[in-house]
Amino acid sequence: MINRPAAESGAIRRSVCLVVPCFNEGARLDIEAFRGFAIGNPWIRIVFVDDGSSDNTLEVLHQLQRGYEDRMTILPSKPNHGKAEAVRLGVLLALDQFHPSIVGFWDADLATPLDAIPRFMQVFDARAGIEMVFGSRVKLLGRDVRRRALRHYLGRIFATVVSTMLQLPIYDTQCGAKLFRVEPETRAIFADPFLSRWVFDVEIIARYLKFHNCDTERMAKIIYEYPLETWVDIAGSKVRPRDFLTALTDLVKIRRKYLS
Repeated sequence: MINRPAAESGAIRRSVCLVVPCFNEGARLDIEAFRGFAIGNPWIRIVFVDDGSSDNTLEVLHQLQRGYEDRMTILPSKPNHGKAEAVRLGVLLALDQFHPSIVGFWDADLATPLDAIPRFMQVFDARAGIEMVFGSRVKLLGRDVRRRALRHYLGRIFATVVSTMLQLPIYDTQCGAKLFRVEPETRAIFADPFLSRWVFDVEIIARYLKFHNCDTERMAKIIYEYPLETWVDIAGSKVRPRDFLTALTDLVKIRRKYLS
Protein backbone atom coordinates (compact mmCIF):
# COMPACT_ATOMS: atom_id res chain seq x y z
CA MET A 1 0.00 0.00 0.00
CA ILE A 2 1.38 3.39 -1.01
CA ASN A 3 2.00 5.82 1.79
CA ARG A 4 0.55 9.20 0.82
CA PRO A 5 2.24 11.99 2.75
CA ALA A 6 0.20 15.14 3.03
CA ALA A 7 1.52 18.22 1.29
CA GLU A 8 2.37 20.93 3.78
CA SER A 9 1.03 24.43 3.19
CA GLY A 10 4.46 26.04 3.27
CA ALA A 11 5.74 23.85 0.45
CA ILE A 12 2.91 23.92 -2.08
CA ARG A 13 3.49 27.58 -2.90
CA ARG A 14 6.72 26.65 -4.66
CA SER A 15 7.80 24.27 -7.39
CA VAL A 16 10.59 21.89 -6.47
CA CYS A 17 12.66 19.70 -8.74
CA LEU A 18 14.70 16.95 -7.17
CA VAL A 19 17.66 15.29 -8.89
CA VAL A 20 18.24 11.67 -7.87
CA PRO A 21 21.59 10.24 -9.11
CA CYS A 22 21.47 6.46 -9.58
CA PHE A 23 24.29 3.99 -10.11
CA ASN A 24 23.44 0.30 -9.79
CA GLU A 25 20.46 1.09 -7.58
CA GLY A 26 18.10 -1.49 -9.11
CA ALA A 27 17.84 -3.52 -5.91
CA ARG A 28 17.58 -0.51 -3.59
CA LEU A 29 15.18 1.89 -5.31
CA ASP A 30 12.00 2.18 -3.25
CA ILE A 31 9.34 2.55 -5.94
CA GLU A 32 6.51 2.82 -3.43
CA ALA A 33 8.24 5.61 -1.50
CA PHE A 34 8.93 7.74 -4.59
CA ARG A 35 5.46 7.21 -6.05
CA GLY A 36 3.78 7.83 -2.71
CA PHE A 37 5.63 11.09 -2.28
CA ALA A 38 4.78 12.19 -5.82
CA ILE A 39 1.09 11.45 -5.24
CA GLY A 40 0.92 13.35 -1.97
CA ASN A 41 3.01 16.31 -3.12
CA PRO A 42 1.93 17.58 -6.57
CA TRP A 43 4.47 20.42 -6.43
CA ILE A 44 7.41 18.00 -6.74
CA ARG A 45 9.19 17.03 -9.96
CA ILE A 46 11.95 14.43 -10.03
CA VAL A 47 14.84 13.89 -12.45
CA PHE A 48 16.40 10.43 -12.10
CA VAL A 49 19.89 10.24 -13.62
CA ASP A 50 21.04 6.73 -14.47
CA ASP A 51 24.81 7.10 -14.30
CA GLY A 52 25.88 4.24 -16.56
CA SER A 53 24.48 1.48 -14.35
CA SER A 54 25.44 -2.10 -15.20
CA ASP A 55 22.43 -3.65 -13.44
CA ASN A 56 18.68 -3.19 -14.06
CA THR A 57 18.50 0.34 -12.66
CA LEU A 58 17.22 1.86 -15.90
CA GLU A 59 14.50 -0.78 -16.18
CA VAL A 60 13.38 -0.14 -12.59
CA LEU A 61 13.35 3.62 -13.22
CA HIS A 62 11.08 3.20 -16.24
CA GLN A 63 8.79 1.06 -14.09
CA LEU A 64 8.78 3.76 -11.41
CA GLN A 65 8.05 6.49 -13.96
CA ARG A 66 5.12 4.70 -15.61
CA GLY A 67 2.00 6.81 -15.15
CA TYR A 68 4.02 9.78 -13.83
CA GLU A 69 5.72 10.86 -17.05
CA ASP A 70 4.67 14.48 -16.51
CA ARG A 71 6.25 14.52 -13.06
CA MET A 72 9.32 12.31 -13.47
CA THR A 73 12.08 12.41 -16.05
CA ILE A 74 14.81 9.85 -16.66
CA LEU A 75 18.21 10.96 -17.93
CA PRO A 76 20.41 8.05 -19.05
CA SER A 77 24.09 8.98 -18.88
CA LYS A 78 26.77 6.64 -20.24
CA PRO A 79 29.44 5.74 -19.43
CA ASN A 80 29.57 6.08 -15.65
CA HIS A 81 30.90 9.54 -14.75
CA GLY A 82 30.33 9.56 -11.00
CA LYS A 83 27.78 11.17 -8.70
CA ALA A 84 29.08 14.71 -9.19
CA GLU A 85 28.49 14.72 -12.94
CA ALA A 86 25.16 12.92 -12.58
CA VAL A 87 23.95 15.62 -10.20
CA ARG A 88 25.29 18.43 -12.38
CA LEU A 89 23.63 17.12 -15.55
CA GLY A 90 20.42 16.48 -13.66
CA VAL A 91 20.29 20.01 -12.23
CA LEU A 92 20.84 21.57 -15.66
CA LEU A 93 18.06 19.41 -17.13
CA ALA A 94 15.77 20.30 -14.22
CA LEU A 95 16.33 24.01 -14.78
CA ASP A 96 15.61 23.70 -18.50
CA GLN A 97 12.63 21.35 -18.36
CA PHE A 98 10.76 22.29 -15.18
CA HIS A 99 11.93 25.87 -14.39
CA PRO A 100 11.62 25.26 -10.64
CA SER A 101 11.94 27.86 -7.90
CA ILE A 102 13.83 25.28 -5.81
CA VAL A 103 16.22 22.65 -7.18
CA GLY A 104 18.30 20.10 -5.33
CA PHE A 105 19.52 16.55 -5.08
CA TRP A 106 18.68 13.56 -2.91
CA ASP A 107 20.38 10.20 -2.44
CA ALA A 108 18.57 7.37 -4.21
CA ASP A 109 18.78 5.06 -1.19
CA LEU A 110 16.54 7.47 0.79
CA ALA A 111 18.85 7.41 3.80
CA THR A 112 17.16 10.76 4.27
CA PRO A 113 13.42 10.08 3.87
CA LEU A 114 11.53 12.14 1.32
CA ASP A 115 9.24 13.54 4.00
CA ALA A 116 12.11 15.81 5.05
CA ILE A 117 11.58 17.87 1.88
CA PRO A 118 8.47 19.76 3.12
CA ARG A 119 10.42 20.60 6.28
CA PHE A 120 13.26 22.00 4.18
CA MET A 121 10.66 24.03 2.28
CA GLN A 122 9.32 25.50 5.49
CA VAL A 123 12.80 26.92 6.11
CA PHE A 124 12.79 28.63 2.70
CA ASP A 125 9.30 30.03 3.34
CA ALA A 126 10.10 31.29 6.84
CA ARG A 127 13.50 32.79 5.99
CA ALA A 128 13.57 34.84 2.80
CA GLY A 129 17.35 35.27 2.93
CA ILE A 130 18.12 31.54 2.91
CA GLU A 131 19.35 30.25 -0.46
CA MET A 132 20.44 26.73 0.52
CA VAL A 133 19.07 24.15 2.94
CA PHE A 134 21.33 21.17 3.66
CA GLY A 135 20.47 18.08 5.64
CA SER A 136 22.73 17.66 8.66
CA ARG A 137 23.25 14.32 10.38
CA VAL A 138 23.38 15.33 14.02
CA LYS A 139 22.71 12.57 16.54
CA LEU A 140 20.44 14.17 19.14
CA LEU A 141 17.99 12.75 21.63
CA GLY A 142 14.63 12.22 19.98
CA ARG A 143 16.14 11.80 16.51
CA ASP A 144 16.95 8.59 14.66
CA VAL A 145 20.37 9.17 13.11
CA ARG A 146 22.30 5.96 12.59
CA ARG A 147 25.78 6.00 11.07
CA ARG A 148 28.56 3.45 11.17
CA ALA A 149 31.12 4.51 13.75
CA LEU A 150 34.09 4.64 11.35
CA ARG A 151 32.23 6.76 8.81
CA HIS A 152 31.00 9.05 11.57
CA TYR A 153 34.47 9.73 12.98
CA LEU A 154 36.07 10.12 9.56
CA GLY A 155 33.22 12.45 8.71
CA ARG A 156 33.89 14.61 11.76
CA ILE A 157 37.57 14.92 10.82
CA PHE A 158 36.63 15.77 7.25
CA ALA A 159 34.04 18.34 8.34
CA THR A 160 36.59 20.05 10.58
CA VAL A 161 39.06 20.32 7.71
CA VAL A 162 36.36 21.67 5.38
CA SER A 163 35.08 24.16 7.92
CA THR A 164 38.59 25.50 8.40
CA MET A 165 39.24 25.67 4.66
CA LEU A 166 35.95 27.44 3.83
CA GLN A 167 36.03 29.56 7.01
CA LEU A 168 32.42 28.55 7.56
CA PRO A 169 31.18 26.73 10.68
CA ILE A 170 29.48 24.02 8.67
CA TYR A 171 28.78 20.74 10.47
CA ASP A 172 27.99 18.32 7.64
CA THR A 173 28.87 18.96 3.99
CA GLN A 174 28.38 15.41 2.74
CA CYS A 175 24.77 14.58 3.54
CA GLY A 176 23.08 13.71 0.24
CA ALA A 177 20.02 15.88 0.87
CA LYS A 178 20.35 19.44 -0.39
CA LEU A 179 17.99 22.06 -1.81
CA PHE A 180 18.88 25.39 -3.45
CA ARG A 181 16.75 28.42 -4.15
CA VAL A 182 17.01 29.08 -7.90
CA GLU A 183 18.77 32.42 -8.36
CA PRO A 184 20.37 34.07 -11.42
CA GLU A 185 23.71 32.45 -10.54
CA THR A 186 22.38 28.91 -10.08
CA ARG A 187 22.97 27.81 -13.66
CA ALA A 188 26.51 29.21 -13.60
CA ILE A 189 27.29 27.30 -10.39
CA PHE A 190 26.43 24.00 -12.11
CA ALA A 191 27.60 24.92 -15.63
CA ASP A 192 31.08 23.37 -15.55
CA PRO A 193 32.10 19.83 -14.55
CA PHE A 194 33.31 19.45 -10.97
CA LEU A 195 36.92 18.74 -10.08
CA SER A 196 35.87 16.09 -7.56
CA ARG A 197 33.66 13.05 -8.09
CA TRP A 198 32.90 12.62 -4.38
CA VAL A 199 33.23 15.92 -2.49
CA PHE A 200 31.53 18.06 -5.11
CA ASP A 201 29.24 19.27 -2.30
CA VAL A 202 32.21 21.22 -0.93
CA GLU A 203 33.01 22.43 -4.43
CA ILE A 204 29.47 23.78 -4.82
CA ILE A 205 29.92 25.85 -1.67
CA ALA A 206 33.35 26.98 -2.90
CA ARG A 207 31.79 28.09 -6.19
CA TYR A 208 29.17 30.11 -4.34
CA LEU A 209 31.92 31.62 -2.20
CA LYS A 210 33.87 32.65 -5.27
CA PHE A 211 30.72 34.10 -6.85
CA HIS A 212 30.20 36.18 -3.70
CA ASN A 213 33.85 37.30 -3.58
CA CYS A 214 34.66 34.96 -0.67
CA ASP A 215 32.30 36.86 1.61
CA THR A 216 32.05 34.23 4.33
CA GLU A 217 29.75 36.37 6.48
CA ARG A 218 27.20 36.51 3.68
CA MET A 219 27.56 32.80 2.98
CA ALA A 220 26.93 31.99 6.63
CA LYS A 221 23.62 33.83 6.37
CA ILE A 222 22.32 32.12 3.22
CA ILE A 223 23.05 28.48 4.18
CA TYR A 224 20.81 26.68 6.65
CA GLU A 225 21.78 23.28 8.04
CA TYR A 226 18.66 21.36 8.96
CA PRO A 227 19.20 18.70 11.66
CA LEU A 228 17.49 15.64 10.24
CA GLU A 229 14.90 13.78 12.27
CA THR A 230 15.86 10.53 10.54
CA TRP A 231 18.94 9.35 8.68
CA VAL A 232 19.86 5.68 8.43
CA ASP A 233 23.07 4.34 6.89
CA ILE A 234 21.71 2.08 4.15
CA ALA A 235 23.67 -1.06 3.25
CA GLY A 236 25.29 -0.98 -0.19
CA SER A 237 26.80 2.52 -0.05
CA LYS A 238 29.40 3.22 -2.75
CA VAL A 239 31.50 5.28 -0.33
CA ARG A 240 34.46 3.43 1.19
CA PRO A 241 36.78 4.51 4.03
CA ARG A 242 39.75 4.74 1.63
CA ASP A 243 37.84 7.41 -0.32
CA PHE A 244 38.63 9.64 2.66
CA LEU A 245 42.20 10.12 1.41
CA THR A 246 40.98 10.91 -2.11
CA ALA A 247 38.57 13.44 -0.63
CA LEU A 248 41.39 15.23 1.21
CA THR A 249 43.39 15.43 -2.03
CA ASP A 250 40.35 16.86 -3.80
CA LEU A 251 39.99 19.51 -1.09
CA VAL A 252 43.47 20.78 -1.94
CA LYS A 253 42.45 21.09 -5.61
CA ILE A 254 39.23 22.89 -4.69
CA ARG A 255 41.05 25.34 -2.44
CA ARG A 256 43.61 26.16 -5.13
CA LYS A 257 40.99 26.72 -7.82
CA TYR A 258 38.36 28.72 -5.95
CA LEU A 259 39.77 30.10 -2.71
CA SER A 260 43.37 31.12 -3.47
